Amino acid sequence: MWPTGIGTGVGSLPGTDPREAAALVTGETPELPALPELPARGVGADMIGRTAGLLVDLAVEVVPTGWRVTARPGRDLRRARDLMAGDLDAFDDACDRSRPGWVKVQVAGPWTLVAAVELASGHRVLTDRGAVREFAASLGEGVRGHVAEVAERTGARVVVQLDEPGLPAVIAGSLPTASGYGTVRAIRAPDAQDVLRELVSSIGVPVVVHCCADRPPIRLLAGTGAAAVGIDATRPAFTGDTAEPAALDAIGETWDAGTPLLLGLVPSTAPRREPETGDLARAGFDLADRLGFARNRLARLAVPTPACGLAGATPDWARRALELSRDLGRAFGDPDE
Repeated sequence: MWPTGIGTGVGSLPGTDPREAAALVTGETPELPALPELPARGVGADMIGRTAGLLVDLAVEVVPTGWRVTARPGRDLRRARDLMAGDLDAFDDACDRSRPGWVKVQVAGPWTLVAAVELASGHRVLTDRGAVREFAASLGEGVRGHVAEVAERTGARVVVQLDEPGLPAVIAGSLPTASGYGTVRAIRAPDAQDVLRELVSSIGVPVVVHCCADRPPIRLLAGTGAAAVGIDATRPAFTGDTAEPAALDAIGETWDAGTPLLLGLVPSTAPRREPETGDLARAGFDLADRLGFARNRLARLAVPTPACGLAGATPDWARRALELSRDLGRAFGDPDE
């Protein structure tokens, strides 16, 4: 696994310059830099378009309602792939200077992907079980190729982060249908877990399953065989007087099983008062105390990150948030200090 006592980013950053972004992540989180995502560049730089560009033998295009399956690749998919190629060039150059031992790449998870992409009929891919399996298989093949390229170019070991912000809505059956008059039938949690488990096992490198939604299904994610689970730990369900016993129990069970968390503790946009490293570290230590874990285990059980992506942050705060994540990792490694 990656080194202990480190911090990393979630993935997205503000701005449009991939070289500037690559220099930022390798400079501020050198032990585990995350391949930057710059959604401000528009079509093809968004999470869904970026992931769609990795799919094998499946093509999508942009329509007024979003991304839709099409018969052959067009300019939207070519743009997504060109943007990714430029990002990899910039990341490769930055890593050549910093020589990280590990790097992280992010893609949309299968359930978020099939919930966001439409079939030719206008219905979500999610509504067709055969299409769901086809997308998951294509995603797995594409991610394996992506990992191999990143590893070869950077010389580093690769961690894959599957982003699943849409998974809770998929399980709850709360996504609207194409008509807007109903909701898409819920996917059973065991079925959702099976698809994720199969994908995680097929990738061949450590996988983090990340969900920064309000109540992430931590037990489901931890049961996929993932190397780690990523959450927004600033959500009310996990903090202070609003903390929910079930949510805390899920974290405790995950840590008991030896599965670490990418623990989102740093605000993803600039707060009114900039937090001190000690204040943020205290939130992590309080969580360990509350669950009965020794503080000196946090460096192994938690990798601090921003609460979610930093695309909505100012450039100054994005830099500071990554710096704080790195400093938090060091604080977890030395709780006495």
